[in-house]
Amino acid sequence: MMDPIVLSLAILWAVVIALGVCVLALSRQIGILYERVAPMGALMMDTGPKVGELAPPVEVTTWEGRSLTIGRSAEKSKLVFFLSPTCPVCKKLLPIIRSVQARESRWLDVVLASDGDRTEHVDFYAKHQLADFPYVLSQPLGMAYKISKLPYCVLLDAKGFVRAKGLVNSREQVESLLTAYESGVGSVQEHIDRQLLGDVTPEKV
Repeated sequence: MMDPIVLSLAILWAVVIALGVCVLALSRQIGILYERVAPMGALMMDTGPKVGELAPPVEVTTWEGRSLTIGRSAEKSKLVFFLSPTCPVCKKLLPIIRSVQARESRWLDVVLASDGDRTEHVDFYAKHQLADFPYVLSQPLGMAYKISKLPYCVLLDAKGFVRAKGLVNSREQVESLLTAYESGVGSVQEHIDRQLLGDVTPEKV
């Protein structure tokens, strides 16, 4: 008769080996799932001017007192970044927005937009050194684009048409707007859908 201790050890080793096999199998499935999951682009809200529509022109005044029209034909495209001094994610994204402006300055201008009393923005403006951007305080601008959540970006082309927009919380989501613009689609998700459809070619008659 087998020793109970030896039997127990054998059973325990069998359980450990079985668990190891299960872990390996689960790891493989997680890896496959990760490869299949598409990157998450900016979350497009179904409000305000739609992608492909001409943006409503809104007259604003920059922090320095210069007049500026958002939504009119210009030499460059515009990325309007809606933010707030009390929004932690907005502050986290500012270095990313700055790097986008530096990298894409050949064809893109970045405008920072908020609202409220100017005194609420003085410390924020100075602390984050925002003099490199046109900084506007305009409630009508936010209302024109129906901005309800922050941070939010709207990308306009040089003719004033909305080319991409969405709620952004990370570098990837900000970059997804530029990817959508370059791909001629409204969002990264739409671009991925087109690629998937492109893999299925209709049969020739």
